Amino acid sequence: MINSRSLIVVILVILFFIGLTVKLVDIQIIKSEELKYYAKRQQTKLETVPAERGLIYDRNGVLLVHNRNDVTIYIDLRMLPVKKREDVANKFSKIFGKSKKYYLALLKQSGKTICIEKKAPQEKARLISELKMNAVVITEDPTCIYQYGSLASHVLGYVNNEYVGVNGIAKTFEDELDGENGARLVERNALGDLITISEEETIQPVTGNNIVLTIDKTFQSILEEELRDGLKKYKGLTATGIIMDPNNGEILALANLDDYDPNLYWKFSDFQRRNRAVTDTYEPGSTFKAITLAALLNEKACYETEVLNVENGTYKFRNTFIRDTYPNDRLTVKEVIEESSNIGIAKLIQRLSDENFYKYVRDFGFGNYTSITLPGEVKGTLINPGEWSKLTKTFMSFGYGLAVTPIQLTAAFSSLINGGTLYKPQLVKKQINWLGKVVYENEPVEIRKVISRETSQRIKNILKSAVENGTGKSADSELISVGGKTGTSKIAKDGGYATGKYNSSFIGFFPADNPQMVCLVLIDSPELEKYGSKVAAPIFKNITDRIVQSNPGYFFKNENHRHKKTEENQISEVKIIYSENHVDKNDEAFVLTSNTEITNGRMPDLRGKTLKEALFILNEIGMKYNIKGNGIVNSQSIKPGEQIVHNKVCVLNCSQSEINGANVY
Repeated sequence: MINSRSLIVVILVILFFIGLTVKLVDIQIIKSEELKYYAKRQQTKLETVPAERGLIYDRNGVLLVHNRNDVTIYIDLRMLPVKKREDVANKFSKIFGKSKKYYLALLKQSGKTICIEKKAPQEKARLISELKMNAVVITEDPTCIYQYGSLASHVLGYVNNEYVGVNGIAKTFEDELDGENGARLVERNALGDLITISEEETIQPVTGNNIVLTIDKTFQSILEEELRDGLKKYKGLTATGIIMDPNNGEILALANLDDYDPNLYWKFSDFQRRNRAVTDTYEPGSTFKAITLAALLNEKACYETEVLNVENGTYKFRNTFIRDTYPNDRLTVKEVIEESSNIGIAKLIQRLSDENFYKYVRDFGFGNYTSITLPGEVKGTLINPGEWSKLTKTFMSFGYGLAVTPIQLTAAFSSLINGGTLYKPQLVKKQINWLGKVVYENEPVEIRKVISRETSQRIKNILKSAVENGTGKSADSELISVGGKTGTSKIAKDGGYATGKYNSSFIGFFPADNPQMVCLVLIDSPELEKYGSKVAAPIFKNITDRIVQSNPGYFFKNENHRHKKTEENQISEVKIIYSENHVDKNDEAFVLTSNTEITNGRMPDLRGKTLKEALFILNEIGMKYNIKGNGIVNSQSIKPGEQIVHNKVCVLNCSQSEINGANVY
């Protein structure tokens, strides 16, 4: 009996070893290659190496958008015992500062893998890695950082959770900014830990191109701040502003308020994220009178000193009454623009045929795309003359019956005062690859010649007078000469006009004699005032003054010819004598010649001069300055006659009243 049992055990052992041998032969010999293939497929994997996104700079090299190498952390619940979940939640709570309950709730979710932290900083991810938890999986998840929050948000756009550009430059130049992803072959163990990386199989990613915008960060900040203050002051709903170089179409600033923060884009509505400067239209109102007059002057259909009967403010035309805000009996053509007379421009436009007027309006770019490199642009509304009523041309002459975008009007207005050339609006100066090589550089794009240089000069003079003597007085600056046109238009709604709702606007340029910038200010539905002269023009003035103060040399180098010669300043020398309460007894007498030459590099006496005159002199001698107040200069931090020191700042204290005791001989 015992022998039989022993025999059975021996037989079973022999069978076991035979079976084991067969299995080993099967694994090691018969299925060797197949199993090696499966093992390799499990342990090695071709992983994507994401390319770093390109950076975005302003025109002066100020970094606006950069990247942060964040990570996303996952937990594989299959590899995390239930009894250890509380310990994991406690560790994450200490590192990330969230409550333990928050992480426990996440760990109780169903599924194989859960996301426990999204867009986590690299520093905190390292602390998690040091815990050596097999259930933790960390993946790269870079984040676009908008350095200045909402600044220029409608120009820049944003990058969504999939790291894809949405809106603005981020969308238009997605392919250029995104770069080319790389790849690497990695080997991991059963726990997912990295063993080796195959260098031979690695393809390095190519960083996206950097983009340099035409935007000036300083000008953009000024524009947004003044629009925001204007909205608050006049209780408007929204505001749009554009600053453009009229001589090449480069956009120096573009803003819409209410705006959004691209870093937190999901917290804002579609309306706030929409770039209304290119996607929304409005009837331009009286700002369009400058376009109409340019067509008339170019066709020699009128001249500036011609006198028109403007009917004391009420004119019946084809059974419709046309009214002026400011009633007058007779006005010259120039005064029609200064006083913004609807009646005057309505009478003048009858001298052009429908087809000819339409051609000019179309040539100025209305009813068509500007082709700006921003998504969502609309072309506005310009009715074909074959569909015009008997009133269309007349009402269009003062800005009703057509719809324009702010960018269209800014580009068209630029052509009015730059010599007559319509330029394509530009937002990108150049693209630079990761090696620092310029791969693309924009040049000004001339679309067409709209009016003659002579007509442009005449319009420029009329618009300058409209600011000095007309409805645009509130836009005039003490620092620089300005030209422009006010606009007030009803807001279209449901086929008619909203009751008591207006768009208040002003579009102007400076310096008036040699324009370097065109600026549009558009305020939607201000409650306290409705006229562009009362709302938009003062905002324009504030923008202008701050821009000139931020970079005066840019403007005043071309301003020599704008100071009129008077009988006083034609005298070879002008000496200003002050009473003792305004001059230190130790001050040296100082004589300033009419051409602002500075004797022996000494500081001129600026007291008693207007701020505009003083700034012109300071820029002539290359002196930096700081301004306190406005009006007449009553004191200066660097004494007259003192030796000029390079990079020293002169502080000018100004007041609206003249200095007591000053006599000019």
